[in-house]
Amino acid sequence: MPRPVALITFPPEAEERAVIDDVFAGLAEVALLPEEDPAARKAALKGATVAITRSLRTELRADELPLLANLRLLQTISAGFNHLPFAQLPPGLPVASNSGGYAEPMAEHVVAMALAAAKRLAFYHNRLAADDWIWGVKNKKIGGSVCGILGFGGIGQATARLCRGLGIKVWATNRSGRTDQPVDFIGTPTDTDKVLRGADTVVLSFALNAGTKGLIGARELGIMKKDATLINVSRGDAIDQTALYEHLKANPDFYACIDAWWVEPFNNGVFKIDHPFFELPNVIGSPHNSAHTATGRLDGLRHAAENAARAVRGETPRNLVAEKDRV
Repeated sequence: MPRPVALITFPPEAEERAVIDDVFAGLAEVALLPEEDPAARKAALKGATVAITRSLRTELRADELPLLANLRLLQTISAGFNHLPFAQLPPGLPVASNSGGYAEPMAEHVVAMALAAAKRLAFYHNRLAADDWIWGVKNKKIGGSVCGILGFGGIGQATARLCRGLGIKVWATNRSGRTDQPVDFIGTPTDTDKVLRGADTVVLSFALNAGTKGLIGARELGIMKKDATLINVSRGDAIDQTALYEHLKANPDFYACIDAWWVEPFNNGVFKIDHPFFELPNVIGSPHNSAHTATGRLDGLRHAAENAARAVRGETPRNLVAEKDRV
């Protein structure tokens, strides 16, 4: 029987290759697609047991995607999966996201943004830089406040752990409406309005799919507290961009902290926004780098590789993307 093959569709750096080799040692042969000559690529794609991808649209040609039909699993390195060309993939191909792979650093980023917004740090910094000493404008105390987390998976749960340490109450939603984590409220997506109305800080940490795309629009923003903070570490398309911009202009005490944008270089080659968000004093932005710590990249890769290794061993992989979520 031929040895299983773990196919890597991107060129790993030396540290990444060491992680991959460590996970698959004694379990599968590791093959690097970028190192294959054109004639060998077809055989490598058809013969792989599992494949790990960073950006499938750029790593494979459209005519190569059908060759993945024999895979036990196509594993993404990213926590999200909306960038995958599902319509072009072989029907029934098992696909897994890397949900939870970057939970800890992303949770730290969420809390940092929440604190920066509550304490109005960017505002004060910019005023001081303009020689404007504003002392009497009050910032917000977050102890005892409510953090609403829409999408209570790995990132949401890691965020909740940090929030509890700061005395913040946690209201959360997930698909089941159940959790073994200590929360003050847990509900399903049908409870979204309740969370939006009651939370001082709302965190979007769900996967983007047909049910969450455009979830936050003018109506949803309108039922939130006028001085709430909205933090997006999900995907840009979770929020109606125009509605958010207009809401921020009309409600200067409302803050938006955005790590995930609508048009980003990763998939589109450029960073682009339709409105001048950075002219507003109540916006804090970061370049989708919430997971980019010194060890975060390698930790996330190991998390993905270990899930692919489950498929090689004949075990059920985690974080399988359901057909209805393949948008």
